[in-house]
Amino acid sequence: MSTIKPIFLLADSQLLFWRDEGESFLGRARALIDADANEEPAKRDLRAAYLGASNGDAPEFYQLFLAAMEQIDVRDCRQIPAQPGAEDLDFLAGADLILLAGGEVRRGWDAFKAAGLDQKLLERYYGGALLLGISAGAVQLGLKGWDETGERTSDMLRIVPFVVDVHDEPGWGRLLRAVPRAGEHARGIGIPSGGGALYHPDYSVEPVRHPLVEVSQTENGTQQALLLPGQASGPAAEPEPAEPGRPREPAGQAGAAAAEPPVRPADPDRGLRGGPGDRGGPGDRRQDLERERSELGYSIGADGVIEIHRPADPTKEPVN
Repeated sequence: MSTIKPIFLLADSQLLFWRDEGESFLGRARALIDADANEEPAKRDLRAAYLGASNGDAPEFYQLFLAAMEQIDVRDCRQIPAQPGAEDLDFLAGADLILLAGGEVRRGWDAFKAAGLDQKLLERYYGGALLLGISAGAVQLGLKGWDETGERTSDMLRIVPFVVDVHDEPGWGRLLRAVPRAGEHARGIGIPSGGGALYHPDYSVEPVRHPLVEVSQTENGTQQALLLPGQASGPAAEPEPAEPGRPREPAGQAGAAAAEPPVRPADPDRGLRGGPGDRGGPGDRRQDLERERSELGYSIGADGVIEIHRPADPTKEPVN
């Protein structure tokens, strides 16, 4: 029997080809699918579907998808167009992996709704397919999306019980505007360029490659926190059971809650390091903080905005 799998949320296409200590990141997706197989993995003919409505079904991005699938030996692939035919829908209904491509959030979402693909994606997720969203596709898997201005928001697939945004660092303006509109206790996660997140069936979130920014709406206003690679948020309080065709409601404690207390704009050093039992004065602790942040690749400005830093690499431009 197929099991519900983690959802892969990527800021851009970099992680499709990223290797961590020699291991392909996409190999994790292949292993999750193989774990459900009744046959030997080497003999199983996996099926992967690509939905490119958000980028207007641009063929070059589908070619990128094919190259990524070749790495994990998935050969039976098909591009499902914005206006799918009967054969396209039959293929999608049996797909083991479904990728929602990048582009324009609203453009892709309108196409999904018009073709009824939103319901089919829900059915395949609860049927055991592995969903992977890139850029706009990652946003569409969450609670809220927006038009190109970033002002007009609307409901999305709501499989991931957070507002998701990508490569909008350092300010995360869209996320800060959208989270309050998503309802009481809503949370959002910001995935920086080159990074990703895995949303697990136990409602926890795992950052991949780069830190995630969490935005939460509380009685004291909007707060930001970091979740670092190597950490995973603890399993959240379980929401009401979700059924195919019925999106989950966000749990009050669900989300990418960092292991440390949230970083508040009024107290940007809180929860990162230091405390009453530490040796050394405030100046020593602040130097330690700055050194630690530099090593981890982030900084916190005077206004509380968390900024992710990575070495410039012109060969790794984000690709939708």
